[in-house]
Amino acid sequence: MRARFAWNIPEQLNLAEVCCAGWARAEPDRVAVRHIGERDEVWTYGDLDRAARALAATLAGQGVGPGDRVAIFMAQNPRVLVAHLAAWRLGAISLPLFTLFGEDALRYRLADSGAKAVVADGAVLDLVMSLRADLSELEVVLATGEVLAPVLSLDEAMRDGDVPMAQTRADDPAVMIYTSGTTGDPKGVLHAHRFLYGHLPCMELAQGGFPQAGDVGWTPADWAWIGGLMDMAVPCLFYGVPLISHRFAKFAPEAAFDLMVRGGVTNAFLPPTALRLMQQASAPDGLRLRAIGSGGEALGGDLLEWGRDALGCPINEFYGQTEANLVVAACDGVMERVPGAMGLPVPGHEVAVLGLDDVPVGAGEVGEVCVASPDPVMMLRYWNKPDATAKKVVNGWLRTGDLAMLRSDGQLVFHARDDDVITSAGYRIGPVEIEQALCSHPDVTMAAVVGEPDPIRTEVVVAHVVLREGAEVSDDALKVLVREKVSAHVVPRAIVRAKSLPMTATGKILRRALRGG
Repeated sequence: MRARFAWNIPEQLNLAEVCCAGWARAEPDRVAVRHIGERDEVWTYGDLDRAARALAATLAGQGVGPGDRVAIFMAQNPRVLVAHLAAWRLGAISLPLFTLFGEDALRYRLADSGAKAVVADGAVLDLVMSLRADLSELEVVLATGEVLAPVLSLDEAMRDGDVPMAQTRADDPAVMIYTSGTTGDPKGVLHAHRFLYGHLPCMELAQGGFPQAGDVGWTPADWAWIGGLMDMAVPCLFYGVPLISHRFAKFAPEAAFDLMVRGGVTNAFLPPTALRLMQQASAPDGLRLRAIGSGGEALGGDLLEWGRDALGCPINEFYGQTEANLVVAACDGVMERVPGAMGLPVPGHEVAVLGLDDVPVGAGEVGEVCVASPDPVMMLRYWNKPDATAKKVVNGWLRTGDLAMLRSDGQLVFHARDDDVITSAGYRIGPVEIEQALCSHPDVTMAAVVGEPDPIRTEVVVAHVVLREGAEVSDDALKVLVREKVSAHVVPRAIVRAKSLPMTATGKILRRALRGG
C-alpha cells in the first residue's frame, strides 16, 4: 500500500468548496448533519451551504477577510460547521475553542490569536463579553439566541447573503487549533487547507474502507479539538457521509449507546476514556457499528477483544498530534494486531523512530517518533512562536516528543512521552505497559503511573488506580499482575486509590498533575 500510494492534492483548494459547496451544487438534498438533542435537526448540504454563504457575507460586511481569525466558541451542533465553512469561504482562519474553557484560558487564546471575530453559543456569551475590553483586535461578536447590540444574531446572520468563494491555494492557512497546554503555554497550531487530505489515508484504513454506502459517522469528542474535528466531522462532510451531532453535558456510556442506535451510526471515533467507560456497560441490540477509530492513549488487548465480541466490530487505533495527525495506525484486516502497538506508518507519511544523532533505532530499541517534513497533514507553523516552531521541526523531521519501541515487523509500540519516562535504579521505565497491565484487572477501570523522587533509586514507580464502584482489590494482587504481565523491575512501589484521574479536555490522562500528589 505504501509503495503504490501517491498524493493527489489540488493546487487550488478551499475546504468550504470540497466539504460543502461542491456537494450542494451536485446533491443539495443530501443529508450532511443530523443533530440529535432537545430539538432534532436535519441539515442538507444545501442548507449548510446557504447558511455558510450568508454568514460569510455578514462577516465580510463587518470587515472580516482573508487571514483573519474567526473564533468558534460553540458546543457540538451544525452551526459550528456553518461557522467553519463561512470562515474558509472568506479565506479566513477558523479557530475552534472548547466551551468549557474558563476566563483565563479563553482570554489567552483570543488574545494570542488576535481573533477578529467570535461566533459563540448564547450560554457562553457573557464570558466573551466580559473579556472584550481586554481584546483590542476583537471587533465582531455573533451569538445564538436573543442578543443585544453590539452583538449580532447568528440566526439572522445565516439567513441571507452571499460572497464569492476565496481562491485559496492548498498551502494557504485555514484552521488554527490550540494544543492542550500539557507542557507549557498552549500553542496555536496553524494548518493549511491541504491538511484535510493528509487525514484521509488513515480515515479510509481505520474506518474499515471508509466510506461505504449507508455509512453514518459520529464522535463524542468535542469538535474544538483536532480529534473530534478532523478524525470524524470534516472527513464526513468531504465524503458525503451523514454526520451525527450531539452535545453530552457529561459523557455517559448508556446514553452513547442509545445515541448510536438512534442515529444508525456505523463509524465512530471514540477516545480510549470513552471506550473504557462503555466497556462497563452492556452493549444494546440494534448497533450498526462496523468500525471504530481511537487514539490519544494506547489500548490494551482486553478492549480490542471487547470491541470484536461485544460490539461486533474492530477498534482500530491511530496516532498523531495536533501538529501532525493520523500518521500511524493499527488496523484489523491489513496487519497483525499487537495489543498496545500503535501500528505502522500510514501510506503517504514517512515516520521513523530516531535515536541519538537522528540515527534510526534497531528492532527492540526505543527512540523518538519523528515525522518527515514536508507532509500534507503537518502544520505550517506555531502561531507567533518561531522559536517553538524551530525546535519542533529540526533537520527535516517533526519531533513529536513521544518515545516508542520499534518491533522487528516495523510496528511501533508507544513507550511514553519523553517527560513521562520514569528513571529508576538505572532503568528507563515507560508507564503505558504498567497501566495496561493494571487495567486488565476486571475491577480496575482506569490507571495512571508516574515516578516519584527517591534518594536511592532516583525515582520509584507509583500507580494511581480507579476501581469499579464497590470493588476491593489488594495492593499485592495488583503488583502480582504487573510482575506477571510486564516485569518485576517495573512493579509499583506504591498504589494510590483514586475516585477519578486528572485529564486534559481531550480525555488524555494528565500524569504530571499526579506527580507529588
